[in-house]
Amino acid sequence: MAGLRQSEIREKVQAYFKAQLDQYLDWLDRRGLSKNALEDVRCEMLDHESYLDMEKESDQYLPVKPFLRKSGLTVQDWQSSQPMMQRELRKGRRDLLRAVLEATERLEHYSYDGARAIAPAAPAPALPASSPLGAAVDDFIAEHSRQWADKTIGQNRAYLNVLVEYFGHDRLLATITKQDASEVKKVLQAIPASRNTKPKLKAMPLMQVIKEPGHKKIAAKTINSHIQMFKMFFDWAERHGHSPHTLFEGMKVKKDEASKSERKPFTPDQARLIYTELTENTSKLVRKDSHKWGMLLGMFTGARLNEICQLDIADVQQDGDTWFLNITDEGDGNKSVKSKAGRRKVPLHSELIRLGFLCFVDSRRHGTRLFPDYSYSANGGYGRNLGRWCNKSFLPKLGIKQSGLVYHSFRHTMVTRLSQMDVPEPIVQSIVGHARSGVTQTSYNKEGFTLAQLKEAI
Repeated sequence: MAGLRQSEIREKVQAYFKAQLDQYLDWLDRRGLSKNALEDVRCEMLDHESYLDMEKESDQYLPVKPFLRKSGLTVQDWQSSQPMMQRELRKGRRDLLRAVLEATERLEHYSYDGARAIAPAAPAPALPASSPLGAAVDDFIAEHSRQWADKTIGQNRAYLNVLVEYFGHDRLLATITKQDASEVKKVLQAIPASRNTKPKLKAMPLMQVIKEPGHKKIAAKTINSHIQMFKMFFDWAERHGHSPHTLFEGMKVKKDEASKSERKPFTPDQARLIYTELTENTSKLVRKDSHKWGMLLGMFTGARLNEICQLDIADVQQDGDTWFLNITDEGDGNKSVKSKAGRRKVPLHSELIRLGFLCFVDSRRHGTRLFPDYSYSANGGYGRNLGRWCNKSFLPKLGIKQSGLVYHSFRHTMVTRLSQMDVPEPIVQSIVGHARSGVTQTSYNKEGFTLAQLKEAI
C-alpha cells in the first residue's frame, strides 16, 4: 500500500498542531504557565530536537492516535508512510512547543517602539554585561540541582567542564561565538574514549590529550550528549542575559553504523527463555537470590537497574490490597533517582507475588537493604554487579546476547509491551519514571495517577 506524499502529510500535521496551538494560546492568555510547566515544555522540545538530529525512529512523546483520529487517517496510513510521517509529526510537535515558548516570552516584555525619543540614543555597547564561564556553570548546576539526581549532576558537570577547560574559567560568555562552538565540536570528536580511565591520559590537558595518537575516540552518542548539554546551558545563559545568543543549535553528529546498537526490547521468545531460567534455573545459571529477584523485578516493573538494586526493605509497601515499590532517593545518602519523575510508586505484578517475592522480602526483614550484597560505587551506583552478571554472564550463556540487548532492555520491553496494549502514554511514563510531557499533564494532572490505574496497566 502506497504511503501519503510528504505534501499531504505536512498539510495534515500543520492543521492538527495549529488547532492545538490555538487551544494552548487561549489557556496561556487566561491562566499563564508556571515556571515548572515552561521548563517541561522546553525540555520536551529539546528531546524532539535530539530525536530528529539522531534520526532515531521512535514514537516516544508523539500524539500518534489523536493525530490519526483528528486527521481521518488509519493505522495502515501511518505504517505505510514511515518514517516520513513520524518525522513530520515530531517536527510539528517540536515547533508547536517552540511557538508556546515564544508566546510566553513575548508576554514577559512590553514594547515602546513608538514612543518619542527625548534624547539621541547612546551607541549600543559592543557586548552585553556578561558572566565568567566558570561562575555561570556553577550557577546553572545549582539552579538545576533540585531536578537532577546526584549522578546526573556529576555527569552534566563533567560535560560542562570540557567547555571550562577549553575556554578557561574566566572567559566571558558574551565573547563566545558560533565559530568558537564549531571549534569545540571538533575538539569533542578528537577526545579519546579512555581519557577518564587511563591515568596517563587523565593527567593530560584537553588540548594535549586530543593529539595523542592510537586511541579510539568517544562515540557519536557521547559527543551528542555533550552538545545537548552545551545547548541547554547556552539557552539558559541567553535567557538570563549572560550571552547575546544561544549556541550549539543543530550541531549534533550523525551516528555511524557501528555505533547504532541502540538498546532493544527482548522479543517474546527471549523474554520467555529468561523468565524460565530465572524461575526454574534449568541451566543452573542463577546462584543467588539477589540475581533472581533483581532480574525479575526489572522484567515486571521496567525500573532502572540502580533503582532496583538500591531498594530498602521498607521500600516494598502495601496500600490496601496493592503491593508496590516505593522508588525514592530517601535512605542511606547513596540512593538516587534520575530525575523528579523517577520518584514514583510502581505496583507489583501479580506474577511476582505468586512466585514468592513477598516471602523473599520477609526473609530479609532483619536488615535494611533488600539486596545487601550489591555494594555502592560512585560511577555505577548499586547496580554495577547485577548489570555485569546479566550482560556478561547470564545473557551470553542463554544464547541471546546480541548487540543492544542488556539489562536495560527490560525497561524497553516494558515500554514496548504497554504501548502495544494501548496503555495511554502518560501512564507508561508514570510507571517507568519518565517526565510526563505536554501541557495537559504538567499543568492539570498534578497529582498523577492512582495505584489502581497503574496496577491495571501492569
